[in-house]
Amino acid sequence: MRQSVESYRLGTISRRDLLRALITATGSYATAHLFLESSGLAQSVVSQREAEAANVNAESVEYPSDNATIQAYLARPKTSGKHPGIVVIHENRGLNEHIRDIARRFAAEGYVALAPDLLSRVGGTGAMKTPADATEAINKLPLFDTLDDLKAGLDYLGKHAEVDSAKLNSIGFCWGGWRSFTLATMAPNLTHAVVFYGSSPDTGFERIRGKVLAHYAEWDYRITGNALWTEEQMKKAGKSYQYHVYPQTEHAFFNDTGPRHVPDASKLAWQRTLDFLRQ
Repeated sequence: MRQSVESYRLGTISRRDLLRALITATGSYATAHLFLESSGLAQSVVSQREAEAANVNAESVEYPSDNATIQAYLARPKTSGKHPGIVVIHENRGLNEHIRDIARRFAAEGYVALAPDLLSRVGGTGAMKTPADATEAINKLPLFDTLDDLKAGLDYLGKHAEVDSAKLNSIGFCWGGWRSFTLATMAPNLTHAVVFYGSSPDTGFERIRGKVLAHYAEWDYRITGNALWTEEQMKKAGKSYQYHVYPQTEHAFFNDTGPRHVPDASKLAWQRTLDFLRQ
């Protein structure tokens, strides 16, 4: 296992290959993740070689939000010119390598992707010892602080020299899914909002200017069961809303570092997302 970790540090294997090797060696995802934590890699940044292979520039950035400084991860194409922007909103475990990887994937598709660390006001995800600590801290965050920090991130992205401010989007997963949807009710300049297994806001549909796409898991009953009500509310408000339910999947099926990952459903959801954002 140590050899796999060293290969990852040197950039000769990818994050996915590392995790796959550790799960094979330990027999479980949980034990593999504990080993990553003990190696100091649970929240590690991908090697520069992997980013370069995707023709992507990636860096840590900061932006202001009221009286706070928000840390974030910015991934952008190496090609010149103006690009659409997208805010990538993390799950309830903070800004981890899975979310950074999604930001890089968007950059490889031609987007400038900003992934804010919404734990910045309490020290940042990197200050948390375990994912469970990050979840506990996230559950204590004031609701409107997180929304304000996302709105500030969208403003920061819109002012970036390489971003087309007329093409601003958001995507959120789990805890971040509701925030992606809710951001659409707050930001009239948001053209598309994507929700992965996230709840819908209770109100504010009439304020949405952009289009909304949602991906739900068949066995994620509490969240997926709300899709019909959401569809009705969006229709009443005259807004664009489409959703897909993926058979035989659970919450977090898109997370390729987790035990519920379903590759075929993830691939389809990713392609649908890209097609939607190009509308």
